[in-house]
Amino acid sequence: MRAIPISKLKCKAWPPFSLSRSCSHMASVAEPPPSTLVDEFTKFCYQRDLPRAMTAMEAMQRRGLWADSLVYSELVKCCLARRAVQQGKLVHKHVFSNGYRPKTFLTNIFINMYVKFGLLEEAQSLFDEMPERNVVSWTTMISAYSNAKLNHKALESLVLMLREDVMPNSFTYSSVLRACDGLWYLKQLHCSIIRVGLESDVFVRSALIDVYSKLGELHNALGVFNEMVTGDLVVWNSIIGAFAQNSNGDEALNLFKRMKGAGFAAEEATLTSVLRACTVLALLELGRQVHVHAVKYGQDLILNNALLDMYCKCGSLEDANSVFTRMVEKDVISWSTMIAGLAQNGFSQEALRLFEQMKISGTKPNYITILGVLFACSHAGLLEDGWYYFQNMKQLFGIDPGREHYGCVIDLLGRAGKVDEAARLIQEMECEPDAVTWRTLLGACRVHRNVDLAAYAAKQILKMDPDDAGTYILLSNIYANSQRWEDVAEVRKSMRARGVTKEPGCSWIEVDKQIHAFIMGDDSHPQIDEINRQLSLLVDRLMGMGYVPDTNFVLQDLEGEQREVSLLSHSEKLAIVFGIMSLSKGRTVRIRKNLRICGDCHIFAKLVAKMEERVIVIRDPIRYHHFQDGVCSCGDYW
Repeated sequence: MRAIPISKLKCKAWPPFSLSRSCSHMASVAEPPPSTLVDEFTKFCYQRDLPRAMTAMEAMQRRGLWADSLVYSELVKCCLARRAVQQGKLVHKHVFSNGYRPKTFLTNIFINMYVKFGLLEEAQSLFDEMPERNVVSWTTMISAYSNAKLNHKALESLVLMLREDVMPNSFTYSSVLRACDGLWYLKQLHCSIIRVGLESDVFVRSALIDVYSKLGELHNALGVFNEMVTGDLVVWNSIIGAFAQNSNGDEALNLFKRMKGAGFAAEEATLTSVLRACTVLALLELGRQVHVHAVKYGQDLILNNALLDMYCKCGSLEDANSVFTRMVEKDVISWSTMIAGLAQNGFSQEALRLFEQMKISGTKPNYITILGVLFACSHAGLLEDGWYYFQNMKQLFGIDPGREHYGCVIDLLGRAGKVDEAARLIQEMECEPDAVTWRTLLGACRVHRNVDLAAYAAKQILKMDPDDAGTYILLSNIYANSQRWEDVAEVRKSMRARGVTKEPGCSWIEVDKQIHAFIMGDDSHPQIDEINRQLSLLVDRLMGMGYVPDTNFVLQDLEGEQREVSLLSHSEKLAIVFGIMSLSKGRTVRIRKNLRICGDCHIFAKLVAKMEERVIVIRDPIRYHHFQDGVCSCGDYW
């Protein structure tokens, strides 16, 4: 804002104060003439000298003087910059004293001040007292309600605003769109935006895309984007981010290519979304290329955290550690991402040591941090440590245990063979257990052959997810291994009655910047004949080392030899063989899988890693498996 010369500012008389009070004060203190006093106040305000400005304002109050509205706006800015709440209230009281009502412009500034101080009631009270409200007044309050998650108030205010014939602008709609928590409201607002002709505004389009994507309406988000030629990077970032955040990495990357083709250069927000897409698809090589572009932005915290997350979730802990150690600024997200990444990839002791460093650094752990710590304790079999952190997380860190924390401890108890204690903990949970919780118990029952508890856990899962094929198959095989054939038949009958079929396993591997997909029973890959030939040769060699296919992980309705043949078609085996065929000696084979790896493929990967002297990393929906020298980072428990 351009400063106004002091000589141009007029001194205006305030409604008179008590004459006796003024006289008695003047007798004791000699004050400068009115014009000089206002000039000094103005100078202090523009110099952002808050103490002297407040002193001058007190003197003006005693003399019944006031300055120009622009001067007060500068003083309010000074109060905001210093978080000087009490001083801001005194300025408000001074300006509004003796029943005076300033211009709408200045009242809006005070409303904005209260909003930024988090004093929404004071802002609302001042807003309600305004004799005349303009678009800025309404937009300030609507934005405040949206930010405070008072969605109904934000939407209600827009309706009242329109009733007062105040026309919303792009900032109004951008603010109120954030308050939409239902598709019906969003559609109504979208129609209103089109009626007033603001659908082409950059910020409105960006907000529409964001809200549609948050409601899972990616088709509508893309529709908004495709309605017109996009000439602004903000809108490109919104649509790329929308697909990346909704785990649609393929479309996010396609849009990124379109953006580059349209001549736009990627910035921090763009690269952060592209990294998220690489994370979803486990595209390590592409993520490394994005890292090269991110280097020019130096120590951008959000971008560095995205890099850290990508490397951890792609299973490259060396790269993740390199990014982490180079970060000058680390927040709780940085620490939590690295701790969880180490834990999920099987480096439990390293995760716990990093947690100790985090505490020494003074960074306060959050919900995700403790989840990573419990995950690390579970993988390392540290029952006492894990139970200690779980029991004391509220007292030590002020964090209430959530469903995910319970899940980690149930997994920890299950690893230790304490399945009955795990079952009791589920019954004692403060939150309602979900299907994932019961699946954790079911997995422990499979390992420790607790058939009755497995049946109970499976029933709980199928109540919540009646079409979960994995649970039917696992329960059927648990019964079969215990020779309970009538129960096997009952499970199979239930599957047929509901039309439940097993989701086909699919594995993806990146080779030379191309993604190759392998699906169980699908022979469409152009090299499938050679892959199958190499797989047969590899199995023959492994059998010479003592490998015996474990048919416990095939649905028990096939004969023995058929089950062994079925195991050979598992997608991860095909992907492993293709990786060995395609990647040079010594390179890590990295695979992403849609289903949890079966026990036979787990044994297969361990033996192949040892025989071929390779590192094989498989990321399934549950955890990461690093196979090296015949050992897996999961400790053979998953």
